[in-house]
Amino acid sequence: MIQSGKLKNNILKGIILGIAAGILDVTPMVIQKLPIQADISAFSMWVIIGFLLSVITLKMNGILKGLLISYMVLLPNIFIIAWEDPVALLPILLMTTLLGSGLGFVSGKWCK
Repeated sequence: MIQSGKLKNNILKGIILGIAAGILDVTPMVIQKLPIQADISAFSMWVIIGFLLSVITLKMNGILKGLLISYMVLLPNIFIIAWEDPVALLPILLMTTLLGSGLGFVSGKWCK
């Protein structure tokens, strides 16, 4: 079991990492002038993923953990996106793979 102070520290680290990933994901979206709802949705998704990666203990490689959690969080949105604009899935899946694996790797090292 993780001690209370350590858990709070990990949560803060996870949220910071999620904010960083959110900024990386949203920056090209802002440049493309996508709707603000899409920007807010993507940013908040990464903050939530950062939080989850910092508190969920799975005995697996950090990169795989990041991919698993990222795709689990994204999954409900995939159906909406695919229905509205299937072509948009390609960059979303690419960014989720890159940021999810990177976030999983860094959080695995930093949030111990």
